[in-house]
Amino acid sequence: MTTVLAERINHCLICEAKNHPEAVLCSDCSAPMALIQEAVQQEREPCIISVIGDSNVGKTVYLGFLLDMLSKRAGNFSAIPKGAYSVNLQQAVINYLSRRMFPPKTPSEVDQWNWAYYQVVRHQRGTRWFDLVMPDMAGEALAAEVDTPHSFQVIHNLLAKSEGCILLIDAAMASTGSPQPDFFGLKLMSYVDDMFAVKREDKIDVPVAVVLCKADYCPESFDNPHKFAQTNLNRLWNVCEARFRNVEFFAASVVGSLGYGSDEDNNVITIPLHCAPRGILEPFRWLLSRL
Repeated sequence: MTTVLAERINHCLICEAKNHPEAVLCSDCSAPMALIQEAVQQEREPCIISVIGDSNVGKTVYLGFLLDMLSKRAGNFSAIPKGAYSVNLQQAVINYLSRRMFPPKTPSEVDQWNWAYYQVVRHQRGTRWFDLVMPDMAGEALAAEVDTPHSFQVIHNLLAKSEGCILLIDAAMASTGSPQPDFFGLKLMSYVDDMFAVKREDKIDVPVAVVLCKADYCPESFDNPHKFAQTNLNRLWNVCEARFRNVEFFAASVVGSLGYGSDEDNNVITIPLHCAPRGILEPFRWLLSRL
């Protein structure tokens, strides 16, 4: 056990606030205190990767499938959850989709978020184990923090400590001409730019994987994600080119086909008929290669 980590056993991994030794959640930011306990046991600082994006973009489904694929050794990765709480997100996502339902939206209340702490390694010579912390944050909370910095301090602290980000963008909406995904991506990247502010002539080194989600609606995004982003998300593309040194674009989808039905109030709802994940691992693989 390293001395520095041992001294922080009662301090939150995210906001570093001191808590009671028996606390389950941080009294300041509601992050699980199990995170720092796992870090102490591993005797090394964990690597935080933030999955960010607008509300309804599919963060919960993407992260749940990513964790599930890693735990099944997809792409030659080995992944071990540290703590039973780390399995909750992927279990919920797989259970809902197996019943042909999308999981409910992540609540804005931080104490109801799912957190995952995984040890991950790719089986090839010269690779190392990563202790990864990946929370499933609510899109509404993220939007509120971007519009009013420090309104959700846990998000600010998370991004400030993140060694890499996966930014999810709604490609289906962008392909119809809606400016919403472009503007939200622009605001998010501007927020990250301000957080890691450097001299204007220098670019930010934090790696960002921009994932075009729901790409099954627009198959051309799989053929050339760069061209799709430059054409349909030009504002986001320009800020990435101007301010970030390590940015790559990817396309991804989870659902193979959709059906439509109605709920008890006769509202139209989408029904995932079957899952056909595509492009889920590639952004994660690229991100690890940049850490």
